[in-house]
Amino acid sequence: MSDYKHTLNLPETDFPMRGMLPKREPERLAQWDRLDLYHRLREERRGKPLFVLHDGPPYANGSIHIGHAVNKILKDIIVKSKNLAGFDAPYVPGWDCHGLPIEHKVETTHGKHLEPERARALCREYAGEQIQGQLADFVRLGVIGDWANPYRSMDYANEAGEIRALADMVAAGYVFKGLKPVNWCFDCGSALAEAEVEYADKKSDAIDVAFPVEDADRLAAAFGLAALPKPAAVVIWTTTPWTVPANQALNMHPEFTYALVDTGERLLVLVEELVESCLARFGLTGEVIATARGAAFDGIRFRHPLYDRLSPVYLADYVEAEVGSTGIVHSAPAYGMDDFVTCREHGMSFEEILSPVQGNGVYAEDLPFFGGQMIWKANPQIVEKLREVGALMHHEPITHSYMHCWRHKTPVIYRATAQWFVGMDVEGSHGKTLRERALEGIEATTFTPAWGQARLHSMIANRPDWCISRQRNWGVPIPFFLHRATGELHPRTLELMEEAAQRVEQEGIDAWFRLDPAELLGEEAADYDKVTDTLDVWFDSGTTHRHVLRGSHPHGHESGPVADLYLEGSDQHRGWFHSSLLTGCAIDGHPPYRGLLTHGFTVDAQGRKMSKSMGNVVAPQEVMDKLGADILRLWVASTDYGHEMAVSDEILKRTADVYRRIRNTARFLLANLNGFEPSRDAVAAGEMLALDQWVVDRAAQLQGRIETAYQEYRFLDVYQQVHGFCARELGGFYLDVIKDRQYTTQADSLARRSAQTALYHVVEALSRWVAPILSFTAEEIFENIPGQRGDSVLLEEYYTGLSTLDDGAELGRDFWERVLEVKQAVNKCLEDARNAKTIKGSLAAEVTLYVDDALQATLAKLGDELRFVMLTSEVTVRPLAEAAKPEGESAEATELEGLKVAVAASTHRKCERCWHHREDVGHHEGHDDLCGRCVSNLPDGPGETRLYA
Repeated sequence: MSDYKHTLNLPETDFPMRGMLPKREPERLAQWDRLDLYHRLREERRGKPLFVLHDGPPYANGSIHIGHAVNKILKDIIVKSKNLAGFDAPYVPGWDCHGLPIEHKVETTHGKHLEPERARALCREYAGEQIQGQLADFVRLGVIGDWANPYRSMDYANEAGEIRALADMVAAGYVFKGLKPVNWCFDCGSALAEAEVEYADKKSDAIDVAFPVEDADRLAAAFGLAALPKPAAVVIWTTTPWTVPANQALNMHPEFTYALVDTGERLLVLVEELVESCLARFGLTGEVIATARGAAFDGIRFRHPLYDRLSPVYLADYVEAEVGSTGIVHSAPAYGMDDFVTCREHGMSFEEILSPVQGNGVYAEDLPFFGGQMIWKANPQIVEKLREVGALMHHEPITHSYMHCWRHKTPVIYRATAQWFVGMDVEGSHGKTLRERALEGIEATTFTPAWGQARLHSMIANRPDWCISRQRNWGVPIPFFLHRATGELHPRTLELMEEAAQRVEQEGIDAWFRLDPAELLGEEAADYDKVTDTLDVWFDSGTTHRHVLRGSHPHGHESGPVADLYLEGSDQHRGWFHSSLLTGCAIDGHPPYRGLLTHGFTVDAQGRKMSKSMGNVVAPQEVMDKLGADILRLWVASTDYGHEMAVSDEILKRTADVYRRIRNTARFLLANLNGFEPSRDAVAAGEMLALDQWVVDRAAQLQGRIETAYQEYRFLDVYQQVHGFCARELGGFYLDVIKDRQYTTQADSLARRSAQTALYHVVEALSRWVAPILSFTAEEIFENIPGQRGDSVLLEEYYTGLSTLDDGAELGRDFWERVLEVKQAVNKCLEDARNAKTIKGSLAAEVTLYVDDALQATLAKLGDELRFVMLTSEVTVRPLAEAAKPEGESAEATELEGLKVAVAASTHRKCERCWHHREDVGHHEGHDDLCGRCVSNLPDGPGETRLYA
């Protein structure tokens, strides 16, 4: 037996089978760094259409988690796909640096009583350290951006820009000072945003308190009585005894029916449906002597049980008649939003609202009975005082869900304080209210997924005014001067704000806190107080469109402060999307974005939230160290980001399996380009074999779908399309079919060069298709493609060398689709024959295809080359009717209509070079082990002619 191995065109490539991503990816990052890839890309895309994705800044605190990885990878896929499509798509990463978490961390490490300037310096230092750690992980993910020049909210220019953004909103008329209940944490010493509040169980004192009637005649009339036969009182129920000293009104529902109950010593007013349960709770018996609708009690006054003041009834629809309550609500407008709104609507002025609780949770010293006491500690004393004066009807401890500070895990309260607000229903200089502008802006915005529009619309339609002030050290100051006598802003406020901004631009926020008012106000300084409040951190990030996207900024663009896309997690409808919308509409009259993309949160395989205590946390750093960043990136692309995104070790393992399929496909393509030089060996599109023309056309069609999917942010579709192409058209058909032609025909034959040309076009395109997702692997594929190469696949645009088939081509798309269906049916029959041990392999088989007339006409076009397509040594095509004859009894019906298949083992010898079983093996002098085709394909032979496959 002769050795003919040296006469075969065996595959060879430097592209390894194993990715070894954890080792190779850092090497690739170093290469990109040497290339200065980001700035190279900016230079090469200069002048192209601009696409701006504005980065929502992560908070500069702690290591990145899997949610961070999802967010940054999605952004990177979009930016890279836009560059691939020929856009100039810069990516400037950013960080949120101010706010309580960092200040709290510094307090925890260095103590709470630091000098303010020292505390700010430590906060700035800590934030810088955190940014460096997060930055390294983002770079390791393969995210390409201007990492050397990110924007940071603590950069002096950004702090100054934020002040100027506030000035724009002051000038537009949207900013005002007001007294309103806000979420207040005693440990923070500051107002909290809604997102900074969480709920946990708390033990509280539930009390029922009697308020004696003042307007007895009016109460009697409301119940239809001539007079009250004995003393009367209304009973309220509350779980916050500490608010009773601040009570200023009572609320009853206008539609509820209330009862006047005679309990012996006095009359009690209770909601009718709860009379029985209330009396049982009070340990009393009684008789209902009259009833009336709640509307009859409007304005009737009762006496405060502890202090010499009156509490009128204000009707309110929010009153509930829940079991355990009395159907009457006590109203302390300083400590409840509904209370505040109702009292204000009934004419109570800001000055009349009582707010005895100070910022540290201690009652003011001048509050009778409880002055100087912490409210939580005062609760039992308030209960006892109510008992002492005969007003306490019942007392019991309960455990209920209550607001807590998400940082300190301590209870918070609503507290009316003087704060700065952005008015939602103030008509600004743009001619409409901010709410109206924002709602119009939502309608003009494209949402991905579409459900985000309704969510954001609902939040804007129903939100209260935005409290933008905080009482902290580490934040951008609100640089106002207030007149000590009138409380009014200085008449030159806008001018003074610009002077403050200029100082902050040079020295940072300390410039304001160090400022002696006389430096700006001169002799007027004695009449003004300098405001030391800082801005809400949502104002920090929400105004970055104003000072990062504008053309005057180092990262600014000619298109102005409007980004094509904002992309964040679904919680940002309440956060960054929300604050950016309001500030954009207040400053410019429109949103700062054209589109919003929302991704879901990460959960484990069972849909559970990730938790260290549950042991289901997937750390991106560990995934990169074990599997590589490309596996993480492929998982992100393979997940429907519009919903919760499940991730686990098992899910990532399955993702790695898909990765291997794509990698092995690329390796086959590259290995079979051995000896191919495109400039010398490429075959013109019209001269390629029909099957090769088909696969290139298939790739061209696929590229069109991929371009659209990237454009519409449908990365799951990209993943499925690429994986499907590798598995079905390539792995399941084309690559198997061309192996014989690749390996056995002469090295420089048209048959081989045609296939290599097709492989070359496909791999050129494939390297670009996957580049936004599998950036590291795409780079490795790209540099192993023969021919002249650029420095990086990430500098390339979509491949333009793919040709398409004419619609009227004889062996066109419909033809090959039909052939592919036949092959899949034959493959199943061959598999059945292997399992039955009828044959050892497909090349040891001879098949007979019993076909109808239409299929006969299709398959006849391939002639003898049909056997190469079916990967069998012989194929005979016969009319379908013959399958019913005795000699056709072994024919197997298939799922394909008009086709039955009979499989038999070949009785001919196997050619030792091509492994086909042929009748003429051993009939060629000097080559007893070869078939005639292989003899012709030897280097000194005339060569084989292939027309189709």
